[in-house]
Formats: sequence, C-alpha cells, structure tokens
Amino acid sequence: MVIKNTDFEKIADSVKPDAKKRVVLQKVQIREGIRYHVYTNSLGQILLDPQVTIPASEIWLFNNPDALASVKRGLYDAAQGKVSKVNLDSL
Repeated sequence: MVIKNTDFEKIADSVKPDAKKRVVLQKVQIREGIRYHVYTNSLGQILLDPQVTIPASEIWLFNNPDALASVKRGLYDAAQGKVSKVNLDSL
C-alpha cells in the first residue's frame, strides 16, 4: 500500500505548471538525497512517495530477515538505554 498516512495538509492553492509542464513545490520541505516514485489515479491526483537508495553492498541486510531483526533489536535496546561497553580485543 502506497498511502500509509491519510493526514494530508494543503500547502498551496492554484499552482500552475510552467511551459515545460513542471510544478514548483516551493513550500515543501525536501531532504537531500530523496527521490520520488510518482503515482497518479483516474481523477488526475498525483502522489509523490519519497524513496532513498542504499548501497548495493548493504542490500544483504535487507535480504536477511534474521540479521535485520537483530539490528532492529539492537536499535530498540539502544533507544531504551540498554547499552554496555564491549572490549573488542576480547572478542
């Protein structure tokens, strides 16, 4: 499902495409490195779905459910303050 939150906010009225059919989104905060999938429906509504890319060398993590779950657990634990120092020389 593309629409994960239906709480839309109108940010502009009567925006008109320029001669090259471009629409300028002046009031939209766009983070660096974001690309968009563009969707349209039968009513002509347009949805921009922000995307990020990851290096090919890191895709293994997303293809390995056990490793990804372990990373998520670690991030959750860290957010809860459940951290400890590890002596890397003893590993």
